[in-house]
Amino acid sequence: MGSSAAGVRRLTARSAILSVLLGAHPGEAPVSWIVRVAAGLGLQESAVRAALTRMVAAGDLERVDATYRLSARLIDRQRRQDEAVASHRAAWDGQWRMALVTVGADDSSDRAALREALQHMKFGEIREGVWARPRNLHTVVPAAAERRLSFFTGVPDEPPAELAERLFRPRAWADTARRLLSAFDTADTIAARLEIAAATVRHILVDPLLPTELLPPRWPGEALRDVYAGFRTEFTAFAEELLGTSTAEVVSG
Repeated sequence: MGSSAAGVRRLTARSAILSVLLGAHPGEAPVSWIVRVAAGLGLQESAVRAALTRMVAAGDLERVDATYRLSARLIDRQRRQDEAVASHRAAWDGQWRMALVTVGADDSSDRAALREALQHMKFGEIREGVWARPRNLHTVVPAAAERRLSFFTGVPDEPPAELAERLFRPRAWADTARRLLSAFDTADTIAARLEIAAATVRHILVDPLLPTELLPPRWPGEALRDVYAGFRTEFTAFAEELLGTSTAEVVSG
């Protein structure tokens, strides 16, 4: 299977801008820096400037003078991305945490927001209103979700590895991760590797972060994170060489 089977999307001006700013800390940069880096990736300046304008209109970016920065929504995504890449997991004692929806939704958007919050917390849906996951993460529950949920801890009767496979499909996740690793091996340009890196981050964001005891053999999660970290180092060096200065100086200046 090719890279498209691993969720790799063609590099566009918008995707390049998002990849660059989501990988920057803080997530902001002068327009001249964005344009020059995008040009180094083979993108047209006119397309990049048009994409910046559309992204501000859509609420993806905010513009302050000649600097563009991530919106609050995307800063939250950046935080989740950083946490997912770091992969902090606690030891597992065999217990599972269950979340029950005990307060109904006001409307469909409220219902969707709660589902998204539970997915961000790495819970899997057993049935409508009943979610669970192994208790191996230090989860912070958003206030808006906490008022609608009740939490319980226990041990399921179903074999835990079977329940984990049913809720989180770790084997399918691992298959896609291996395709991404293979795509990195064969990508021969920085732009192609950036496309794969963007797909890699999206995939890491949905890693269920299961305990080692519940993972399939030869789990590729850490290998994928290591390859992504290596690409970030490569991309930083690429941008600094292109601009003739450090990215930290450009972003802060």
